Amino acid sequence: MNGMEMRGALTIDRALAEFIENQVLAPLGRDVAGFWAGFEALLADFVPRNRALLARRDSLQAQIDAWHDSRAGQPFDSAAHQAFLREIGYLVDAPAPFAIGTQNVDAEIASMAGPQLVVPVLNARFLLNAANARWGSLYDALYGTDALNAPAAAPGGYDPARGAAVIAAAKAFLDQAAPLDGLSWADWQGVSADVPTPPLADPTQLVAMRGDGHRGALLLRHNGLHIQVTIDATVPIGATDRASIADVALESALTTIVDLEDSVAAVDAQDKLAAYANWLGVIRGDLAETFSKNGRTITRALAPDREWTTADGARLSLAGRSLLFVRNVGHLMTNPAIRLSDGGEIPEGIMDAVITSAIGAQDLAGLGRYRNSRTGSIYIVKPKMHGPEECAFTNDLFDAVEDLLALPRHTVKVGVMDEERRTSANLAACIHAVRDRIVFINTGFLDRTGDEIHTMMRAGPVIRKAAIKGSAWIAAYEARNVGIGLGAGLSGRAQIGKGMWAAPDMMADMMAQKIAHPRAGANTAWVPSPTAATLHAMHYHQCDVFARQAELAVEPVPGLDPLLTIPLATTRPSAAEIEEELDNNAQGLLGYVVRWIDQGVGCSKVPDIHDVGLMEDRATLRISSQHMANWLLHGWVSRDQVMAALKRMAAKVDAQNAADPSYEPMAGRWDESFAFLAACDLVFNGVDQPNGYTEPLLHAWRAKKKAALALAQLQAAE
Repeated sequence: MNGMEMRGALTIDRALAEFIENQVLAPLGRDVAGFWAGFEALLADFVPRNRALLARRDSLQAQIDAWHDSRAGQPFDSAAHQAFLREIGYLVDAPAPFAIGTQNVDAEIASMAGPQLVVPVLNARFLLNAANARWGSLYDALYGTDALNAPAAAPGGYDPARGAAVIAAAKAFLDQAAPLDGLSWADWQGVSADVPTPPLADPTQLVAMRGDGHRGALLLRHNGLHIQVTIDATVPIGATDRASIADVALESALTTIVDLEDSVAAVDAQDKLAAYANWLGVIRGDLAETFSKNGRTITRALAPDREWTTADGARLSLAGRSLLFVRNVGHLMTNPAIRLSDGGEIPEGIMDAVITSAIGAQDLAGLGRYRNSRTGSIYIVKPKMHGPEECAFTNDLFDAVEDLLALPRHTVKVGVMDEERRTSANLAACIHAVRDRIVFINTGFLDRTGDEIHTMMRAGPVIRKAAIKGSAWIAAYEARNVGIGLGAGLSGRAQIGKGMWAAPDMMADMMAQKIAHPRAGANTAWVPSPTAATLHAMHYHQCDVFARQAELAVEPVPGLDPLLTIPLATTRPSAAEIEEELDNNAQGLLGYVVRWIDQGVGCSKVPDIHDVGLMEDRATLRISSQHMANWLLHGWVSRDQVMAALKRMAAKVDAQNAADPSYEPMAGRWDESFAFLAACDLVFNGVDQPNGYTEPLLHAWRAKKKAALALAQLQAAE
């Protein structure tokens, strides 16, 4: 087979095999033959189990579909619904009260509260930006966004009026987070020989100082987060400040999820190799990216740690980078990079578990320029698991990976994404299945709603997408996630997370709304950019999350009744509302699909139907395609109506991307545009997709597109 080599009974892409052997295993001093033999044995055990779990999903879905079909036209009976779900094993009994036993968890996860970034592994520049977003300039974040309630900067360089507003806002923040005794930071004159430290109301907030009154920095701490106040009278901002403050930097993105899943378009060995190479680059510490910006060539690399000396002369080293998780692929997809002895493709999630853990082992061995985990852990986020039996499978798989790599038990930690209905309904049992390695649970509207629609597809037409956000089950889902997590002892040991703020240009709205996440008891929440991380960090100074968790821990957890209330419509929307809903779904679908299929871009700022840029990943396709498929199934819309909406919105998406020289228009190329055809497939075949996932169709169409591009290049070369 061209480009493939044998390792035992496995057939492996040659470049990937060489990467694993030379760049991953060799630095670890691992026996290559032993690794491949162990990998093959692991696959022999876990591939059949993986397939059985997927078959179980299909069986449950078929039984749920049949149950709803048999009750067509009858009012929804919640008690009968739950009894049926228990009868088929969809619902299981919750375990007796327990507390997780996870050990060796880094402080950024266990005992600190702050923002979290998710970054596509295939974009090295974004990856470096995210890793370096541990610290961010509050001055820059306020100056460059609408979070500052002040007139926009005047064109032509620095605007002193806006700069003054930034400084005033930053000092007002310091007054709240680290108040001075008897005066405002705006009135403080700075350090001097007579007053060598700022007169803090709580002097213990001053962690360290360096430099003198004209040039140096103060290191403060509040709610477990650090604040660096830079003193520099030699730069323009500091020179005009009465205390010579040149900047205020906040500890921002405490953690970053390096994503191999929903935010990337990786369909073959070439794509997976690029992903693994970038993950190795940030673990090894030598990833760098050179690019041009404003006529200058810039090389970006990982930021070093920040070194301080405390007042008593002790050395203090603060991480300069986010603590990194890596998000593996779920149980569903396979990849042709490695083929099994029967010729079948390897389950991609198993491949990810082995290879990303082997790369993470280099961090534990101290082979990188910097340390990621200082407690000896590898952090893997596992998405799209359905219920406790799939969580137990992941726990067993990670046991086997640790044995293969000679790692101590529970070195590999797991983040469980609560984004499937069967997981939400059995969350305590899911946590229990991974109780000695869990470090993370979270919620997410898009995937969770996509699974809600697909699982209950035949129950009836669902309400409009925007209305679902206000439905009873969403509120119960969010509250149960926190309450069950606290009941299982996650506070102080693991993260309880909340979902993404998707609009990176709407920071004023984010600042007004996202404070709700820490107040809900979440010690982390997703943000779309490093700038957003710095701004969202302010919320964790406003709210002591761990104190809030203690308050919430004694409150009752919502039961299953509201969670399992299906968001069914009681009245049919008007013709105008139906067209509006179709256009909204079609535009969001096409705007993302066209970049995924044609350009291999899995995450980017995509304009919505109102031309507002939203950071989108694959989850937006799941909810949009499933919503349209649901209305089609129940006769609320016709195939012709859906196709008309797709064609209308193709023209709009083309116009939105007109400035992109690499963009391929869809309009008028209905039978030629792979992206348009993929979008049609996602809707018209949406009912039949496993659990409503978009990956099988996306991967197939992207593979066709890559083959067509390769053929065109070959023909051009001839």
